[in-house]
Amino acid sequence: MIQDLTVGQPAQVLRRYSVPMFVGVIFQQMYNIADSVIAGKFAGEAALAAVGASYSITMIFMAVAVGSQIGCSVVISQLFGAKDYGRMKTAVSTTLISGFVLSAVLAAAGVGGSGWLMRLVNTPSDIFADAQLYLGIYVGGFVFLFLYNVATGIFNSLGDSRTPLYFLIGSSLSNIVLDWAFVALFHWGVAGVAWATFLAQGVACVLSLIVLRSRVAQVKCEGHHPLFSLAALGSIARIAVPSILQQSFISIGDMFIQGRVNSYGSSVIAGYSAAIKLNTFTITSFTTLANGVSGFTAQNVGAGKHDRVRQGWGAGIRLALCVAVPFFLAFFFGGRICLELFMNAEATQLARDTGMQFLRIVSPFYFVVCFKLISDGVLRGAGCMRLFMAATFTDLALRVILAFAFSNMLNAAVGVWMAWPVGWCIATAMSLFFYLRGHWMPAWSSDAASEAAEELTEEVCAIEEG
Repeated sequence: MIQDLTVGQPAQVLRRYSVPMFVGVIFQQMYNIADSVIAGKFAGEAALAAVGASYSITMIFMAVAVGSQIGCSVVISQLFGAKDYGRMKTAVSTTLISGFVLSAVLAAAGVGGSGWLMRLVNTPSDIFADAQLYLGIYVGGFVFLFLYNVATGIFNSLGDSRTPLYFLIGSSLSNIVLDWAFVALFHWGVAGVAWATFLAQGVACVLSLIVLRSRVAQVKCEGHHPLFSLAALGSIARIAVPSILQQSFISIGDMFIQGRVNSYGSSVIAGYSAAIKLNTFTITSFTTLANGVSGFTAQNVGAGKHDRVRQGWGAGIRLALCVAVPFFLAFFFGGRICLELFMNAEATQLARDTGMQFLRIVSPFYFVVCFKLISDGVLRGAGCMRLFMAATFTDLALRVILAFAFSNMLNAAVGVWMAWPVGWCIATAMSLFFYLRGHWMPAWSSDAASEAAEELTEEVCAIEEG
């Protein structure tokens, strides 16, 4: 199931590689949405608001996992594309060892500071206890979440996007079943939602690591390769740290926005919580296709095949636009039906109107943001992190600043929603400019990631000679 992405017709190769990832993210988002759906339906509007109030904080922890996944994926893909299997194996084991230590430290800090974090986002007193409880359990399972995401990134680096799909399907379905059992049958409320995610993610993590060990062992290489290497860690960190910062700053920005939304009361929080879950489903779908473009780019950059990268970008844009159409139609014209999934008969009209207002403002711009994310996929896959971060931070800064400015100007939450399209449009123009100008092409030869890879070569050679 390991696949070389440097050969074959680029559009077909990218589709075969990306479609399983896309199907996987559908299942992943299904259980993220199920948390809010089951909480809202069986535990009420207050429970839906409690899960939503902690959402921006959980995304900070997710940002660390996703950023680390990107870092290891780019480096391992480039080494795999260059057929440098010894260093590739060192990079894999280094990622898992350092990732376990990092995630354990962050999990302990998150559990201990859950109350402070909920106060930081101005959580209303009527949902504070439930929101803190949900966050504490969720963060307690961060080691599983982190290692599972990293394992997925390694599978994708090897051109294997199907194995993570199988784990996602199993994890998603089991999470939904556990959600329903813990909340609808046992009446555990938001704690049941959190424990369902904890258990489903834990099982998926353990199984994925077992299969990954077997899969990496199938890649044959000559000579000895160390289990841990500071040079390998440095190479990964040079991609991962900017990615973590980028993802974290987005989540921190979302915390500010969540704090602003929280100031409008529980009904607005509930409506926003439902709508943002639907919006995240869409953006994550685009991001997953962009990750496919990143993996494709990284292997082909490693092999020196730049023309295939250009063809992969075009194929990625076409895939993303096809995905944007059904999301736009569903949310703009059928948004009320989608929102009803999250709300029971006692939900307020304000909650429903808030969610619908958000979706109608944001969804037409899905056709714009998909160009940004696919272009970002090329920049990230080539290791061109500075330009990637510049476009992303521009989007974030504008969204946060304008969310406060517009909401103050209009004295209403609708001003917060209006910030999304402005940030997306400007950041998309930047990412497209960087891609079309070819700024990504020399990234492999000049970027610090390449220098770190050379350092890793020297270290491995020294070990072999010794």
